Parts: sequence; structure tokens; C-alpha cells
Amino acid sequence: MDYSRICEVYTALEGTASGLEKTEILASFLGEIRDSPEFVYLLRGQLFADYESKELGISHQLVIKAVGRAAGISEDEVVESFRKSGDLGLVAESVLGKGKKQQGLFEGKLSVEKVMGNLRKLVDVEGSGAVDLKIGYIVDLLHSASAIEARYIVRTVLSDLKIGVGVGILRDAIAVYCFAPESLEDKKVCARAVQEAYDKATDFAEVFEKACVDELEKIKMVAGKPLKVMLFPKAANVEDAFRIVGRPAAFEYKYDGFRVMVNKDENGEVKIFTRALENVTKQFPDIVEAVESNVTEKSFILDCEAVGFDSVTGKYTDFQAISQRIRRKHGISEMRAKLPVELVVFDVVFLDGDSLINVAFEKRRKLIEEIVRVEEKKIVLAKQIVTSDEAEVEAFYNAALEDDQEGLMGRRLDAPYKPGARIGHAVKLKPEDSDFDLVITGAEWGTGKRAGWLTSFDVSCRDDGELLGIGKVSTGLKEISAEVGGSELGVGSELTFGEMTDMLEKLVTKVDGRHVEVRPEVVVSVRFQDVQRSPANSSGFALRFPRILRMRPDRRVSDIATLDEVEVEVGEK
Repeated sequence: MDYSRICEVYTALEGTASGLEKTEILASFLGEIRDSPEFVYLLRGQLFADYESKELGISHQLVIKAVGRAAGISEDEVVESFRKSGDLGLVAESVLGKGKKQQGLFEGKLSVEKVMGNLRKLVDVEGSGAVDLKIGYIVDLLHSASAIEARYIVRTVLSDLKIGVGVGILRDAIAVYCFAPESLEDKKVCARAVQEAYDKATDFAEVFEKACVDELEKIKMVAGKPLKVMLFPKAANVEDAFRIVGRPAAFEYKYDGFRVMVNKDENGEVKIFTRALENVTKQFPDIVEAVESNVTEKSFILDCEAVGFDSVTGKYTDFQAISQRIRRKHGISEMRAKLPVELVVFDVVFLDGDSLINVAFEKRRKLIEEIVRVEEKKIVLAKQIVTSDEAEVEAFYNAALEDDQEGLMGRRLDAPYKPGARIGHAVKLKPEDSDFDLVITGAEWGTGKRAGWLTSFDVSCRDDGELLGIGKVSTGLKEISAEVGGSELGVGSELTFGEMTDMLEKLVTKVDGRHVEVRPEVVVSVRFQDVQRSPANSSGFALRFPRILRMRPDRRVSDIATLDEVEVEVGEK
């Protein structure tokens, strides 16, 4: 297929803000790639399945070099154009378009296979000369590209396609194309089937391929491949929790750690994935050892929380204290000794070749009690009570808070496990102050004693393929780290303005006076008092008294709060 054809689809998608229109555009196009299901990745600006968690490792600076080299102009000229437009894709389109009459006269049309092939090579390039080789692969494509193709090649390299297609729109398009539902209710049923298949596969190519021949039911969970975790909406109080999950119900500690799915595949290899589907096995050899020693079944997928504790006192620490381990590539042994973790197991969804997602929760709990040998400070089960008594839950809730945990999870006893779903099978109970995971999309340089730092941060929620502003937050960070020499990602909740500035400066895409726009990659938990209507923000809402609570390096933009969740919080849904 000519790459220009996909670019025509990109252009049509970029030209409308309507989710329904985007769905129709994609559904009309999907028949053209039915025999090449991997091309579906490109429709979200990706090159691999979500579960593969591969990154191209290309910065704006490298793209600037590639565009300059391809166009035969200086990097300074590219930078100057970038400052004006804030979009390197448009810069590439402009500067390369000017020279197309003089170059590439004898070159064939650029194919989708060529684009995917070159860009996929970027992932594996390492060692001496890697930078030049990566730039070379991009330049090779840009030399063969038309102006509009150059725009989307650059945006794909930077993982910012700007066409507003998220999981929901692609899911609906597959449902419409493959099943041709005749009514709105039929469309919902079909979309739900596609979503459930995707949540198990985390691979839209596989889902699309199976949906085309009406074989979604053949998609199975596989140990060793990351799975979308089940999500937990918030209950207002204990009475509300019982209303949602029924009586009696199981209540468990909500641990202040980070969610991991621990897999053991058929070959006996233990793998650890975050809720963002990132493989962090190498970063947590202590978890691997604890699982290998204490869970002996052939294959499994365990839903767990990794919780930090003080190696001297044994007292639990907060998430922020161990968050830096997630992205650590070097010094693993030192970090393990400094920031140990205990694995808390609270569910099992796959065991010895069998899916357990349709098995009642109370039976799944009994299974983990049977298969996990508890070893304190290494691997334990979530603390749990089963009751219908509100007073007993209140006492258990207070005990969890006194034990430095976040609160409780309430679980319906007969509930199945729904990967990726946030429905009434389980709820979380936390103190009254609310918090959302949001992504930073902009910032402003400080003045006075905070000059030289980015100190006010634009935060956004998501609405399918779009990011919507929900206000600014400028509190919650420290001016000086509590640790000598600073801390990485704010150990002990001591994230500093300097550390945040260092992270965001690398992501700047546009400068407007003291304000900068940044690539949406840094996810933070923001605590707030309440939500109010605000036409000043694109979401239509604003957070009152927001405060950055912590970094969330274990989460992607796809994990941040949705507009629906904001509306629920404000009582409009």
C-alpha cells in the first residue's frame, strides 16, 4: 500500500473533531488493510502492539537533525521554524515540500511497508554510531516522502500524530466495519466485544484480524503477555461501597504501592508488567525471586501491588519512595537494597493454562490462598475481611490508614474479573480529598526565588483521543530536596521544582514567552478539594486547590483520568 493513502486518512481525521466522523472515516478505510492487519497500528501513530512497550528513543533534537539533513538546511533554520509553529511535522512538510521539484524525480512511491520497516529498526539500534544510524533511517524516508508524508512520518517518530484517535474510536471503527451493527444498541454490543478482546490481547492487529472473520472468542489470555488490569471506581463512603458491590462483600487494604501483573509463562519464566503494560522484570529481581520461591504452579497471572518498606524499621513507605525503581536501568542491586519492596497478591486471573476471569472473586481468593506461600516482607496476601457490617468496615478502614496505606478496596464476592474495565465489581475507599492521575501538557517559568525553574504546570485529562485542560497546579513540589545531592523522582515525596524542570525541558515543543508547551509524557497524581465548572479550560472544568501529590512513572497517558470520571466527581453523571 502507498503510504500516501494512509496520509489521506490522517488528513481527514485531523480535519474533524467529531468522534463519530472519525469512526466513520476509519471504518471506511479498514477494508483496505484487511489483508495487512499490522497496518492498524499506524492509525494510532504506533508501530507495535501495546503489549510490546517498545520505544523508538527519538528526541526532538534528533528529528531536527534529520529534517535539516533531508532538506539540506541548517539545524538553526529548522529550530526557527519549529519555534513559530510548535509542530515539527509541519516544519518537515514545509521545508521538504520546497525542494521536492528538484529531488526524488526518479524515486518510486513510498510504501507503508517501507515506513514501518525503517521506523521499527530504530528500536534496536544501539552502541557506537547509533545516533547517526537512527537519523539515517529517518532521512531515508524523508528523501522519498512527499511533503504531506513528511508531516506524518515526523509525527509518528515523535509519537504525536495529532489526529485524535484513541482506543475507543479505533475500537468502534473495528466494530462498525467488521460487524455492521444496524442499531445503536447493536453497535454498543459489538464495541463491547471488541473492547473485551483487546483487553485480553492488548494487540489491535490480532483483534482486527479475528474480528474480520468473526472469531473474537478465539482470543485467549496468555501467561507472559501483559494484560489490561481491572479498574476500581471510587465509592463515596462505606454505605455507598455496599450499595455498589452488595452484602456481604470482601474488603481489602488499598496499598500505597504500584500495580503489577506478575506472570509465569509455560517456559517457567517470571515476567513483571506495570498497569501501563511496561515490562519491569529486570528492575525487580527481588520480586522474581520471591515468586519463584513461593508460587510453584506451572503458569499464572497474578494481580498484585508492589509496596515499599524501610529496610531497617520494616515500616511501609509511600509510593513515591519506590517509584524511581520502575525506570531504573542501572544500579539495580543498590536500589534493591535501598528501596526494598514487598509483593502483595490480591487476585489471580490465569492459572496452569486456564483463564479465571469468569470465576467468582471469592473462589479466586481461595486459589491464591492455596498457591501462594506467604513470606513476610517478600510476598504476602492482601489483608482482607468479609462482612456485611458497616462498623466493622469502618474499623478496618481506619486500621489501613494507620498502617500508612491509602484506604480499602471493596470487592463483590461473585464478581468476574474484567480486564480494562471500571465497573461495579469493585470499588476503592479513600479519604475525602480526591485525586486524579493527569498528564502535564505545559508549564510556566517562575520568577523571583523560583526563577530558573518551571513552577506552574498545565494538567490535562483525556476524552478518547484528545487531551483536555483541567487547570494549572503550582503546589506540592519542594524547592530543595530533603536529601543531600537531590533525589531521583523525588524520594520520600520530595520531588523538587529543579527535578521537574529537568524532565520537562526535554519535552518542550513550543515556547511562548515564559510559557512552554510540552509533549504529554509526565503523569502526576493531583490531589484537589473539589471540581467546578470552568469555561477557561477545554475540559469545561477546573480543580479547586490542586496539589501535585506524586509522580506516576508507572502510568501512561492512556491511564490518566477521563472526562467521564471528572463529570462523575462533580456529580454530573
